[in-house]
Amino acid sequence: MGQRHVGGRGRAGRVRATWDHVRSACSRNANAAALDEAAEVRRASINAELFGAVAPGVLQYTADVLFRDLWLRPDLAPRDRSLVTVSALVASGQIAQIPYHLNRAMDNGLSQEEAGEAFTLLAFYAGWPSVFSALPVAKDVFAKRPIDETPARS
Repeated sequence: MGQRHVGGRGRAGRVRATWDHVRSACSRNANAAALDEAAEVRRASINAELFGAVAPGVLQYTADVLFRDLWLRPDLAPRDRSLVTVSALVASGQIAQIPYHLNRAMDNGLSQEEAGEAFTLLAFYAGWPSVFSALPVAKDVFAKRPIDETPARS
């Protein structure tokens, strides 16, 4: 994301310009996709409690840029954005992040069968160890969710 120098020089001016850009992007994307405000408040408060004193800037960028801008862009459906995210997490071995994002993917319409098929494909492209490390996590996510009665999309 580019930074414009607005309202002065130095870091303060760049940060102010960056946040002006974020607010503008959020306004443009307000109707692009629905943000579950209650879930976002829960996610943000948990993260604030756990990490607010450690890296408040990371939490602010997570809320404002990642979830209130990037996740709301209209050119990729939330289900597909979630599938890309889960795939990237599996491929990079970021197992701790998979439960949140796999649940979010399923909330966004990804079925258990589709997730299983994605893991199968990822085994070939990301490697067996990455997928096998993620499978226990996925199994736990599936076990804790209500039974999915919607058929997988073709």
